[in-house]
Amino acid sequence: MRNADAYTIKHQSISSINLMEKAAKAFVKVFKKEVSNKESKISILCGQGNNGGDGLAIARLLDDENYKNVVVYLITFSTGQSEDNKKNIKRLLKLKVPVTIIKEAKIVKNLQSDVLIDAILGSGLNKPLQGDYATVATFVNGLKTKVISVDVPTGFNSEGGIAEKYNGIKADLTICFQRPKINFFCPESVKALDKFKVVDIGLDENFIESQKSEWKLTTESEIQQLLKPRKNFSHKGTYGHALLVAGNNTTMGAALLSASACLHTGAGLTTVCLPQSGLTALNTALPEVMALPRNQYLAMEAFDRFSAIAVGPGLGVEEENEELLEKLVNLRKPLVLDADALTILSQRGDLLYELPAQSILTPHMKEFDRLFGEHKNWWKRVETAKREAIARDLIFVLKNQYTFVCLPNGNVHINPTGNPAMASGGMGDVLTGIITALVAQSYSSADAAILGTYLHGKAGDELAKERFTVSASQVVLQIPKTMKKLLATD
Repeated sequence: MRNADAYTIKHQSISSINLMEKAAKAFVKVFKKEVSNKESKISILCGQGNNGGDGLAIARLLDDENYKNVVVYLITFSTGQSEDNKKNIKRLLKLKVPVTIIKEAKIVKNLQSDVLIDAILGSGLNKPLQGDYATVATFVNGLKTKVISVDVPTGFNSEGGIAEKYNGIKADLTICFQRPKINFFCPESVKALDKFKVVDIGLDENFIESQKSEWKLTTESEIQQLLKPRKNFSHKGTYGHALLVAGNNTTMGAALLSASACLHTGAGLTTVCLPQSGLTALNTALPEVMALPRNQYLAMEAFDRFSAIAVGPGLGVEEENEELLEKLVNLRKPLVLDADALTILSQRGDLLYELPAQSILTPHMKEFDRLFGEHKNWWKRVETAKREAIARDLIFVLKNQYTFVCLPNGNVHINPTGNPAMASGGMGDVLTGIITALVAQSYSSADAAILGTYLHGKAGDELAKERFTVSASQVVLQIPKTMKKLLATD
């Protein structure tokens, strides 16, 4: 982003102070929607760098918008001061906005305001706060006031592992410039912010997109390019035959959810390899889905006709299922592996390292750590997934509110869809069915993983607009509607 700043300044003939002004205006546009009462008491804490310069410009713009009670606190714990910060102080001092110099952290302890804007330190920080800065953060977090941070909360590192004992400011909202920070997508970020909004500040998008980066944020336009419309004269054979090895005597629900998701995502044919006891449930709930009863006499030739095979939802970890997974691994066809299949792999390291190339693993946090050991934070977890994906030609779908898809080429695709309303049982089973359906329809394993996670979360987002909670069954029924909307051209 620093390179993008410099490039934009050079090639758009805009000064750094004017680019800062654009950032401040973008911030204020969102702020006005969040804090519409212009009588609100607003305290702005500004550091001496460019993040503080943003805060000073924001103060001036809020005064222009007739916010009546804006007060600026200039924190001067360090000796350095950026040039744009100096320029914005001069501009602000021409107005009647009160500016108080803070040389001791204790002054912050008794601030009284309805809203506090945090513009102390920006995204360049890569270590925990120390000294007076840490004390200020503690005092701010103790205030009973709404906190809105400029670009990042003070003390929050944008990349790398988030400290287990985070000692920075906790923001109710962070208004971020041009791109979200990678660490915003890690669960540990909840220590630093409740939510974030990204605003366009006019940086050169073509330059940003041209930069080499292993981190990719999945966008709707990308998904629209990946998603294939159905063509005239196509038929069920056109869209593949998916097999789900799933379900057990007491866990047929997982198999049914996964099969239903596979069906509704467009697999031409869907079959469930299930115990004999599950036949009635399957035939009653999903008459469109076929059955392949699991038994010890099941020949390997029975699996040759399937264009995609998933293993795991509600399967159970009994010895016969372990043996079946071993047989499927020896087929050397890419697999989609979830739930109990991952548990079996965690106990069978030999199978884990013999998985067919381009297989897709969809672990949640605990399942991943059972496979590869405990991790202190999500950054380290993603680093391990990247390494294993490259070394073994596998694809990892690290499930989270924001899912990380780690590919064998070293790229990590961050999925931005999904929401807390989806925090209920069966969601992982549905995701497995969606991805398997896409593989059956001849999407590459990488595209199926990226597209599947986006569709899953997007369907949940659409449902959450009208619901406090969203069930896995509801997501299944929403999937074809979501796909239709994404393909709409009018």
